[in-house]
Amino acid sequence: MSKSNYWLVEPSGEERAMPGEPQERAKHPVSALLAGPYGHPFHPILVTVPIGAWVSSLVFDVASRFADDPDFLARGAMWLIAVGVIGALAAASVGFLDLFAVPAGTRAFRVGLVHMTLNLLVTAAYAGSFVWRHAGNGPSGSVGAGQLALNVVTLAVLGVSGSLGGRLAYRYGVRVVDEATQAEGFAPSPRSDRR
Repeated sequence: MSKSNYWLVEPSGEERAMPGEPQERAKHPVSALLAGPYGHPFHPILVTVPIGAWVSSLVFDVASRFADDPDFLARGAMWLIAVGVIGALAAASVGFLDLFAVPAGTRAFRVGLVHMTLNLLVTAAYAGSFVWRHAGNGPSGSVGAGQLALNVVTLAVLGVSGSLGGRLAYRYGVRVVDEATQAEGFAPSPRSDRR
């Protein structure tokens, strides 16, 4: 496989990949049962759980620093972090399957590896944060500055990783149906009120 078999040179001189077998392979699931059927992957659905839980934990962390009775907010943030870790493990399991569909040695595969690595680091950081918060008798009072800072930094890294996940789907088309299938959505719909 030479590069010329899969690359086009635009009039501007920019090179872009031609659609072909490697790109098509990345659109189909390794296992439809585990990773979701063609055109409906499970990974994007599952990532909403850790993202939502961890963003909410940050809101609870900040609120605990202003509330008169911050214990329930600090405890809520701790359990939201735990929910996020569990959700991240579920999302990662199907994310691994999606990554296996991407041909090794491609730009999309390298972006997928960085995306995966950052997400694993984020999950480990939040697991550590849960252990830190749960130490002793659990949280009491407002969330400490160190725990709050860890939450902010970890969420920022998650944002970078999410951007890479968006690039995989929207730029490289990983687990996105082919353009012919997408075109079905833009065909004129039959109108029932035609005379």
